[in-house]
Amino acid sequence: MPRKLPAAAGPTVTISRRGADRLRDGHVWVYRSDIISADGISPGALVRVTDERGKFLGTALYSSASQIAIRMISSHEVPDLLALLRERILQAIAYRERLLSLGNAQKTDAYRVIFSEADFLPGLIVDRYNDLLSLQILTQAMDAEPVRQTVLAELTEKFHPAAIAERVDPKIRELEQLPPRPSSLLQGEKSATIFTMNGVKFRFDAFEGQKTGAFLDQRENYAAAAEYAHGEALDVFCYQGGFALHLAQKCSHVTGVDSSRPALEVADRNATLNGREIEWIEANAFDLLRDYSTAGRQYDTIVLDPPAFAKSKKTLDTALRGYKELNLRALKMLRPGGILVTCSCSYHVSPAEFMGVLTQASRDVHKTIRILENRGQAKDHPNLAVVPETAYLKCLIVNAS
Repeated sequence: MPRKLPAAAGPTVTISRRGADRLRDGHVWVYRSDIISADGISPGALVRVTDERGKFLGTALYSSASQIAIRMISSHEVPDLLALLRERILQAIAYRERLLSLGNAQKTDAYRVIFSEADFLPGLIVDRYNDLLSLQILTQAMDAEPVRQTVLAELTEKFHPAAIAERVDPKIRELEQLPPRPSSLLQGEKSATIFTMNGVKFRFDAFEGQKTGAFLDQRENYAAAAEYAHGEALDVFCYQGGFALHLAQKCSHVTGVDSSRPALEVADRNATLNGREIEWIEANAFDLLRDYSTAGRQYDTIVLDPPAFAKSKKTLDTALRGYKELNLRALKMLRPGGILVTCSCSYHVSPAEFMGVLTQASRDVHKTIRILENRGQAKDHPNLAVVPETAYLKCLIVNAS
């Protein structure tokens, strides 16, 4: 039996003063440690939130399993959750249409449509890849069948996609105590297509690769990197060739490095799709950079786009050491006037800490760096000022001499 959506006039959750202060400061999460009373509330319920004195603070979606027990959706009463969801979905789509000038499909037809809390739809991720949509559901409330059907209906009405795929993260479903569910097509029969970012073409398979299929959050950084790139270029942690293919528009020779052979095979097919000749190397990035820098290899442009090194605060020190080593090796290999594009998608590494790592690395190799651009994730991945967790990607483009 599919779970039913709880009634709009839901039960009340009482939270501590600390939790209430957090909400009054604008954040939308309340942790389980700040829940005073939530007796008998069903998983994924729509709830009223009050402080210890009984003052109404807003309406939220409740999780019986997550450490984030409350995700606020409104500072007001919500008489009809499904109507609110439809409104929010249309607002999210309109936001992208204004920002991305999507009428020019030849330039970009892949972007994030819905970004969870940043679009006031906590627990829902939707990406567009040309005529296919890929979604992820991350919370109990968004997994309720009426919510699922509302989301699918709105997306279908707006985009008329060839297919809608659900990309399942088994670990998240386990943490949310949701029943196992395979990744699958929710609508349509097509699971692969070709999409375009910044005029560069990429292959997409709904059930292959990382995240929902591509790193759409780097789209604007890909274009920015290409503006400065020149000469011989090295793209480290190249995955399916996002940076490498953009650099190839400006550089005389591009080498892409990744430890994943399947990713490199896709990257090579992407290069062929764009008529580009790129050298692909399967290797451990740390080992390759150490060997190349020791051997005196030199490049004019280097990109570092590693996976998140700091999954939690506990691994922060180790992550900072890893980032420093990568940047030190890369700076050592840059020719005078060279360009370094260095990224971190670790939320637990702050912008100041990441800048500090780069500064320390430049001092150690006796190079001066000029910050050309200090960037973040693409605008289709909005960053809420009151929810710092929505800002995670750092991208520095520097000139080294």
